[in-house]
Amino acid sequence: MIGLGRGAIYAASDASAIIPHTRRVVYLDDGEMAVFDASKCDIVSMQAMSAVDKQVEEIEWDLEEAERGGYEHYMLKEIFEQPETIASTLRGRIVGGEDAVRLGGLHDVAESLGRARRVIFTACGTSWHAGQIGAYLLEELARIPASVEYASEWRYRDPVLEPDTVVVGISQSGETADTLAAIELAKQRGSTTLGIINTVGSSIARLSDAGVYLHAGPEIGVASTKAFTSQVVALTLFSLWMGRKRGLDPARIQEYLEALVALPGQVQAILDRADEIRALASRLADHDNFLYLGRGYSYPVALEGALKLKEISYVHAEGFSAAEMKHGPIALIEQDTPVLVVAPRDASYPKVLSNMQEVKARGGHLITISSEPNGLAELSDELFTVPQTLDSLLPVLTSVPLQLLAYHIGVMRGCDVDKPRNLAKSVTVE
Repeated sequence: MIGLGRGAIYAASDASAIIPHTRRVVYLDDGEMAVFDASKCDIVSMQAMSAVDKQVEEIEWDLEEAERGGYEHYMLKEIFEQPETIASTLRGRIVGGEDAVRLGGLHDVAESLGRARRVIFTACGTSWHAGQIGAYLLEELARIPASVEYASEWRYRDPVLEPDTVVVGISQSGETADTLAAIELAKQRGSTTLGIINTVGSSIARLSDAGVYLHAGPEIGVASTKAFTSQVVALTLFSLWMGRKRGLDPARIQEYLEALVALPGQVQAILDRADEIRALASRLADHDNFLYLGRGYSYPVALEGALKLKEISYVHAEGFSAAEMKHGPIALIEQDTPVLVVAPRDASYPKVLSNMQEVKARGGHLITISSEPNGLAELSDELFTVPQTLDSLLPVLTSVPLQLLAYHIGVMRGCDVDKPRNLAKSVTVE
């Protein structure tokens, strides 16, 4: 995008870089280039080599949202913003009654979504983990076959796209190059395309047929935190919206709506105990290898928790399905190996309990994230509990202590948690 300031012109790939200087921007489309100096900017079509008349738009985020606000790091600020950002993602979308959920961004494609026979989520990194939760949700609530694909792999695989397949791209920035290319491929094959993104006016927002904005505000820290939980909330709303069209029991919809409304307060209750996670981090910061385990809806949370630790602290961490532990990863467990298990009281709990006992039998240092009540105090070496909610919404709660754990371990190891080495906030190249 091109930012139009007073006596200055700016070019950037993410809105957060421009906000401190100007909120007036022009978005470049494919095949366009900007030619500018400090006083003027011309947008030129590279094919016709002629000027293009572009609309000047205004970034809605405030400068205050893009500043640290007294926090030591942007990442910590964004973790603590999650009660507000989750509420913002929900705002105006829970209407109750016959409609239950209103997603205005889907209005133009409502008919094609009603015919959908398959949904493919495509994303990269943290957004892929949210997409995995979204696939579980959609199959459970709308009974539509759903899958999640790494955009970087899927776009080169000559994928099969049957009639009435919907392709959903998930990206915080809306500029992720592989996800953008995947959406372009789906459009070429005739699929309905949606974007679940945070940045208004971004490339994916302009390319896709319709979509849902997160309204989570600018995320400056390279490691995604508040965008992830807002993505899960947005995907829950989308799944409920699709489920209502397919006869989902109104009583079940109401149960979900009440649970969604309670989420911001439950996240705040976890953040009020952040000192407990800091103390836990101090006991674990010297370890160089971690395993993260989870099953069902907690499996993507285990993947996300391991990714956060790798990104922020440069510690080797691997996430696995707890069910797959005995098929190889269990060989990595030796005396005092930190094994973090996401084990809320959900449908998978009895099976995960067995996996935890296997970890303890091999001398692993067992760190458990669970919901109350759990009865795991004697089995676990370390235990942190979160409030209880519906199984499919537990990832919103269980991911928060994992974000804090990665943050504090990173700080304790002297890492630049806002700008980890070798990483970029918006991956705009392959």
